[in-house]
Amino acid sequence: MDVATVRWLASPDGWAALRELPAYEPATELATQSRLRATGLAPERVAALLLQSRLRARARAKFGDFASGMLFTPDGLEQATRLEVSASHAGRYAAASLATVHDLGCGIGSDAMAMSALGVTVLGIDKDPVTAAVADANLRPWPDSRAHVGRAEDFVAPADPLHGRVGVWLDPARRVSGVADVHGRSRRLFRLEELSPPWSFVRSVAAAIPAVGVKLSPSFPHDEVPLGCEAQWTSYAGELLECAVWWGPLVRREGRTALVLSPAGPPIEVDQTMGEDVAPVATSAADVGPWLYEADRAVSRAGLLGALVARTGGVEVDAGLGYVTASRSVEVPFARRYAVEEALPFQPRTLKAALRRRGVTGLTVKKRGIRLDEDDLRRRLGVGRSAGTGAQATVVLTRVAGSPFALLVHPAP
Repeated sequence: MDVATVRWLASPDGWAALRELPAYEPATELATQSRLRATGLAPERVAALLLQSRLRARARAKFGDFASGMLFTPDGLEQATRLEVSASHAGRYAAASLATVHDLGCGIGSDAMAMSALGVTVLGIDKDPVTAAVADANLRPWPDSRAHVGRAEDFVAPADPLHGRVGVWLDPARRVSGVADVHGRSRRLFRLEELSPPWSFVRSVAAAIPAVGVKLSPSFPHDEVPLGCEAQWTSYAGELLECAVWWGPLVRREGRTALVLSPAGPPIEVDQTMGEDVAPVATSAADVGPWLYEADRAVSRAGLLGALVARTGGVEVDAGLGYVTASRSVEVPFARRYAVEEALPFQPRTLKAALRRRGVTGLTVKKRGIRLDEDDLRRRLGVGRSAGTGAQATVVLTRVAGSPFALLVHPAP
């Protein structure tokens, strides 16, 4: 898909053709293709319509009904911020009463759309011409917000950003364009100075403009959080998505925070004031209580296990693994709770005997802090994933006080 094709898709004729497409079904794609070609459409336009039909079907998981009014590229959809998270980003800029935000690396425009919907004018740039054209098309409901081709590194800060109520949002590229992994996906970058633009450039923008935010990988190191900033790790439905770093008026609480989002409930925020930075850790297997808590991954990655320890009165099973064991049952909105049936030193033979005593033929395996091949373990245990005619069980393979343990548990109601 090239820029000319994107512009056609965004034109009245292209938009009308998109609206007339049936709901995407792989089984009927060839028939749809034949019907479109019979109307005399150029092959590249037919291909673009079918591509958008496929991508819109996939995009509903991120954007819901909004997907039907957007254009996409395959990489752009994969890397785009999901709707609930972009709304959270946009809320910070709107609350800071910013008039204009420069979106440096705007992708297909998901964050720019969320900000524009809250009354903030967004000027987006992306170095890829097709992606920039797609973002500009997605911003058409907000005429003052636009996207064009450009390099983030060429951005020049305004002379008086405070008076102009100007902010910046950056989403550095974290993949190498054109370099694929074994699954056909572009290779990820993890070093901060390999990002495009690099971390040093982000810091220079933040030095020139007070209101700056940047979207980074969840692997962002704690010791890189700048003084006075907020680093917030975000999850959605249990999946860890990002770490965003905020400067100036966009900071809600300095230090490390976690945002836990779900389709079923309100947002949950956790911060360093809710517990000790260094939480107590189990010293022996005797410390394993009748309850096990699994912290949401955003809370765990943000290093906020102290908040879970404070809520439950327990201890970490081992430092940094995200599990807390306690003697009492407490409802914690940012953790899953399990009743511990048995705790035993992890050896496949011992675990197999314990499962046999319970008549277990179906097993859910959760593991942190222990490396093993799950399929090989299942063969050695003689159990599958579903129970069939036998019982179903859950085992947590982890470390307790530095030693490998198997905790047989069941989820609390």
